Amino acid sequence: MRLAASLNLNDWCLAAGFVRNLVWDKVHSYTVSTPLNDIDLIYFDPVRDSSDSDKAIESELRAISNLPWSVKNQARMHVRNDDAPYLSTEHAMKHWVELETAIGARISSSGDLELVAPFGVASLFDSTVTINPGRRKPADFTHRIKSKHWLELWPSLEVIDA
Repeated sequence: MRLAASLNLNDWCLAAGFVRNLVWDKVHSYTVSTPLNDIDLIYFDPVRDSSDSDKAIESELRAISNLPWSVKNQARMHVRNDDAPYLSTEHAMKHWVELETAIGARISSSGDLELVAPFGVASLFDSTVTINPGRRKPADFTHRIKSKHWLELWPSLEVIDA
């Protein structure tokens, strides 16, 4: 978190699996964290909106931390998702496929931990995987559950797709 904060990116957070998996591990009483495929660092900067900027930040982070960073400027992700332009990181997260993934954490300018959770955190702690009712993409939802092996990794998860 401190490393990400040191980049001084606009409206940033570590999101998705970085937070979600930690909570699901705790809810399942795991004593060892489930390995992360990547660490999602998201931010919102309409001026610096090329994928090359993201790749440069990833390279910088990997060079000093040797961690599997994935950096995405949410100011350009609306194009990939065929949406109207997003207004902020939190607004972009409102378009994610499942509610429990739309969670992020950052260090505020005063040094406090802040959560970015457009749908709140209740479902995350309820051990559910819930399709985003405002972004119904059933095929994507099912694919993500299966390809990421969530039900195998966290067997008490309940899928909420209605």
